[in-house]
Amino acid sequence: MQCDIRYKPAFAAIFITLEPGDSITAEAGAMVSMDSQLTMKTEFSGGFFSALMRKFFGGESLFVNVFTNQTRQNLSLVLTQSNLGDIESLNLRGKAIFFQKGAYIAHTPGVKMGVRWAGFKSAFAGEGWFKLKLSGRGQVFFGGYGGITKKTVRGEFIVDNSHLIAYEPVIKMGIGLSGGLIGSLTSGEGFVNRLSGNGDIYLQSRSMSGLIGFLSPKILKLGHRNRRMSQSSNLAERFLQDGS
Repeated sequence: MQCDIRYKPAFAAIFITLEPGDSITAEAGAMVSMDSQLTMKTEFSGGFFSALMRKFFGGESLFVNVFTNQTRQNLSLVLTQSNLGDIESLNLRGKAIFFQKGAYIAHTPGVKMGVRWAGFKSAFAGEGWFKLKLSGRGQVFFGGYGGITKKTVRGEFIVDNSHLIAYEPVIKMGIGLSGGLIGSLTSGEGFVNRLSGNGDIYLQSRSMSGLIGFLSPKILKLGHRNRRMSQSSNLAERFLQDGS
């Protein structure tokens, strides 16, 4: 199987060439295009109960799609994510990786999917009660909003909420103020993730919650403006009708 990530870093997509007998599992809705000879099968991710855990506690789709080349020729498949941003691949080599909600895209055979309890600190940080866990031997594809940076942690490291998208199980997550009480409240940082351990983490350069927070007041303001314009238009129309 040949995989090539193109259009990095803003509009990344995975171009895959499946040789005869090859297969790859992808998140529901990740497919952009594929050769018509490819076989696509929809199934529960990791079994029924595992899929329910993944859906309701991991924040992921209930189903995954398995694309298989059952022909005698190479076939192409293109996958991507819903976010605007970069995509990375990781060869697990018998290790495991935790993903935040929405980061997972696809994996090759030999990789197992599961859900693991993340703890109260993760939930308090806004990162969810459970994490999607992938382990085994194979390749995993994941994405983020904006660019993706790999960081090797040695000891302690602070990450702002919603910028952490993946980390190794040896990394422990804590929650705390970004500084002193007054400084944390006035700086706009508030609570942050305090990570500890020795392992790799992956960060996204943009925050979806930050984008929502930026757009929400503007959308509300635009809605109020449109409502006032509509009311003024109705009053003007009523005035003209009464005058006639």
